[in-house]
Amino acid sequence: MSNPFEQADGAYLVLINEEGQYSLWPAFAAVPDGWSTVLGPETRQGCLDYINVHWTDLRPRSLYDSSGPVHGAVQ
Repeated sequence: MSNPFEQADGAYLVLINEEGQYSLWPAFAAVPDGWSTVLGPETRQGCLDYINVHWTDLRPRSLYDSSGPVHGAVQ
């Protein structure tokens, strides 16, 4: 069985949680509790491109809210 997260021709979603963390998710699978869809269905590469543009600070929101932005990070 192939990994549904690595199918180049599959349909995917971009999910985000309350901490501002993103996830690439197969479009056929139910969205897990605590996550919301922000893009898709879209190609795998389209979703990865979206994540690369929008997820510029990998720290959880609760951490960067308390410590401030990283120098050079896009908010």
